[in-house]
Amino acid sequence: MFVFATPILKFIGQPDTVAERTGLVAVWLIPLHLSFPFQFTLQRFLQCQLKTSVIAWVSGVSFLIHVLLSWILVWKMNIGIVGTSLAIGFSWWFSVMGMLGYTLFGGCPNSWTGFSSEAFVGLWEFFKLSVASGIMLALENFYYRMLLIVSGYMPNSEIAIDALSVCVAIYGWESMIPLGFLAAAGVRIANELGAGNAKAAKFATLVAVANTMLVGFIFWLIIMVFNEKLALIFTSTSSVIQMVNELTILLAFTILLNCIQPVLSGVAVGSGRQAVVAYINIGSYYAVGMPLGVFLGWLLPSSIVGMWTGMMSGTIVQTLILVIITMRYDWGKEVRKVQIIIKEEASSNQERLQ
Repeated sequence: MFVFATPILKFIGQPDTVAERTGLVAVWLIPLHLSFPFQFTLQRFLQCQLKTSVIAWVSGVSFLIHVLLSWILVWKMNIGIVGTSLAIGFSWWFSVMGMLGYTLFGGCPNSWTGFSSEAFVGLWEFFKLSVASGIMLALENFYYRMLLIVSGYMPNSEIAIDALSVCVAIYGWESMIPLGFLAAAGVRIANELGAGNAKAAKFATLVAVANTMLVGFIFWLIIMVFNEKLALIFTSTSSVIQMVNELTILLAFTILLNCIQPVLSGVAVGSGRQAVVAYINIGSYYAVGMPLGVFLGWLLPSSIVGMWTGMMSGTIVQTLILVIITMRYDWGKEVRKVQIIIKEEASSNQERLQ
């Protein structure tokens, strides 16, 4: 898909200039995407041992390298968007090498003792869980990105894409915090359930939700107060700034809504309910939000505003369902289920080793 991005986008009707520029970026982003399996695996491995400070330090150094490379490639060498893609890819691979080096060379003496055939035990069960998690997250990530694809069909497609890219970038920055809570909540709740601490798992859920709601409200307030100045961070083009100003209210409420559901998704991940959330995402996003977005996009004068408003309804439905499911959790029952699974896995692994 990345190699043939240009012909694919032309085939679905995107303007030639948009398709060709996207195809160029896609090819140069392939190294970045090849780093993801290593990046996320190493992050989860270290997070499960509460070594988050290591991840933070490695990410901090990677960020500094990224800024330096971006300045050299984009500003000094004038390579443009290709230079940006190369800088991103290099900094992510540096992060992979940093975490891998820490893991292999003494940073995890109790959990990493070298390669072993035990790594291949239980791969099918792990694969099924991973597929459910992947579908859950992919459905969330694809959803609002559809706005960018739809904007390519508008009369002033380049302005619309630029404006939405600014909004998506701001949304992406803020989303890092709820996604951090997603990872933290998933790991913490899984650890507490595995340790048999039902009350601690419930308390961790409440703390994570309260914190991410506070963060979401702060960002909502910032966007509402500085709505006319946000686009100046990214561009000086007046037409793009004007369109971003028109979209900031929608952006603010989207951020506010999306501050809760990542944490609740993390709770589902920690309790092994990824498949349930995947079904919720399909129903909320693609059976409710997407059709309503298309309808409002056709009905309202501004197709982007209409599409975005309809898609927000899918997020509202998803959040409400996750809130209801989480409130009805029987944490004691969840602990008992996990304890049974742990005993079965231990017995199964013992039989394999024998």
